[in-house]
Amino acid sequence: MIPVITLASVRWPSRLVTVLLLPAALAVSLFAQAPDEKAAPAAPVFLDGQAQEVPAFKNPKEWIREHLWVEASFDSDGDGTKDRMHVDVTRQKQTDTEGLKVPVIYETSPYFAGTGGNDASVFWDPKHELGAKPPRHKSPPPIPFNPDRSRISEEEVRTWVPRGFAVVHSESPGTGQSTGCPTVGAENEKLAPKAVIDWLNGRAKGYTTIDGKTEIKASWCTGKVGMIGTSYNGTLPLACATTGVEGLMAIVPISPNTSYYHYYRANGLVRHPGGYMGEDVDVLYDFIHSGDPARRDWCNEHVRDQEMIKNQDRVTGDMNDWWAARDYKNQLGPLTAAVLMAHGFNDWNVMPEHTVRIYAELKNKNIPCMAYFHQGGHGGPPPMPMVNRWFSRFLYGIKNDIETGQKAWIVREGDKPSEPTGYADYPNPDAAPVTLHLSAGGNTVGDLSIEAKAGHKIEHLTDDVAITGTKLAQAEKSENRLIYATAPLSAPLHLSGTARVTVRLASSKAAANLSIWLVELPWIERSKINDNLITRGWADPQNYRSQTKGEPLKPGKFVDVTFALEPDDQIIAKGRRIALMIFASDRDFTLWPKAGTELQIDLDGTTLELPVVFGKAAFEAAVAADAKQAAGAAK
Repeated sequence: MIPVITLASVRWPSRLVTVLLLPAALAVSLFAQAPDEKAAPAAPVFLDGQAQEVPAFKNPKEWIREHLWVEASFDSDGDGTKDRMHVDVTRQKQTDTEGLKVPVIYETSPYFAGTGGNDASVFWDPKHELGAKPPRHKSPPPIPFNPDRSRISEEEVRTWVPRGFAVVHSESPGTGQSTGCPTVGAENEKLAPKAVIDWLNGRAKGYTTIDGKTEIKASWCTGKVGMIGTSYNGTLPLACATTGVEGLMAIVPISPNTSYYHYYRANGLVRHPGGYMGEDVDVLYDFIHSGDPARRDWCNEHVRDQEMIKNQDRVTGDMNDWWAARDYKNQLGPLTAAVLMAHGFNDWNVMPEHTVRIYAELKNKNIPCMAYFHQGGHGGPPPMPMVNRWFSRFLYGIKNDIETGQKAWIVREGDKPSEPTGYADYPNPDAAPVTLHLSAGGNTVGDLSIEAKAGHKIEHLTDDVAITGTKLAQAEKSENRLIYATAPLSAPLHLSGTARVTVRLASSKAAANLSIWLVELPWIERSKINDNLITRGWADPQNYRSQTKGEPLKPGKFVDVTFALEPDDQIIAKGRRIALMIFASDRDFTLWPKAGTELQIDLDGTTLELPVVFGKAAFEAAVAADAKQAAGAAK
């Protein structure tokens, strides 16, 4: 049993007062120890449901630091021996001197040993026609290999070791001093951290050297593990949890990539993550491949060239079995860990759907699950008290009721990240879809309203990837986009959930990009580029029937393309207009075909479905007053 000290607290309206519930004599006996009395063993301390820093655990010079190799269950580099994962441990001296057993905060990553180049020459060139086979890009110079590193990372150490947790790091297969090959989402990426957790529970072997001559055990560990990390480091906790490994009690994935298809493709379209134009799975492989040079050539040939480049299919962008195997939504069955997810609604690298889609599935699994969302970009962890309560609850068993309160926490516009607003769930349970229709005038600004005005209206746009989406949205008039806006809002309007569009279009060519932005008008130049952007999405019209098999478009023939935009939770301010912008190539995300493809948009068959809190009544109330004034002015 783990000795703990729990302090009671009394919550007053404006502050938290800590109260030691002790008689005076007992208090004196605890804090005024006689010189010849033996000190009580150090133990974790919890206040208001959170682990506190313990003075006896705070001195880094007294921490025990170890590094070792854990044998995994796979051989990903084909050398005939099971791969071994490089691991480091930081724990309290009391785990040796006083027999203290502690749980673990664990972070694993392919980045710890360094990464490769990021210049344009090592990315795929997006400048080619849709459906054409692109020329192969260069590979970056090899990442320098250091066989003498004894420390992997210091992340999380100063946060958690003083609070009574050990901290463990490991390097992903084929990175740093871990053997094997990087596979970017394949089976070994989740089995590697599973092996480390198995070692912490005495089910796998660890060795003091990579050759496995001297075994080392984690006798100091309670067997309970929590994983945390951001981006790729946030992907791996979820990946590991899908194995159902015993002992993984809680995970905190921050901005995780939960599907490599959704990261590099969008509804059949070859689409790049924001800021990484031309990146794909094989590029990421080169970026992280920092492992032993002795096996790099084998990994490059068998994993990157023969598997990745063949299966990632940059020609059609269609979903296939290879991509499906890299989607953790398909693998959630064995997961039992408590999950606290975090994401930014303006993350255009790992987009918010990655967390929202998994959170929606986890809610059906009857496991503790909570989500934290903010209005920023990539990264951004939940507030420390929230994470502390999560790990204290599920690694130490402290009954702080974190799993019984609000399920979704959202940082409202203008609020501090540390002060989110709690909601019963995400999307907001009061949100309901509201269908909006388009009226003619999209080359300037057409109307977007609940009322459908039939008339078989066809509007046109011409693709030109040289013009950015921002410039298109700012333009008073453009032949390169269509934009439709509501009346100015007479009251704030709360959107919560996933907007969907149906676009009835015909193309002048057999293939075209299709991009959608939802923006606020008028466009205001502000400090942040996304301040006017509500959400966006992309699709390949060739995949209007199926994501797994596209079909060439027949010039002039109309098809209906229906897809979801990125999830959001945003309060649109009074006086603003919500606008739907339709265009073809998005310079920052899609391939760059030559200008000139023409799209015809049938307004009668094109709709936008908005997730509005309190539904149609709220939308009508927010636009009614100004809409009536506008109608009166027109008369």
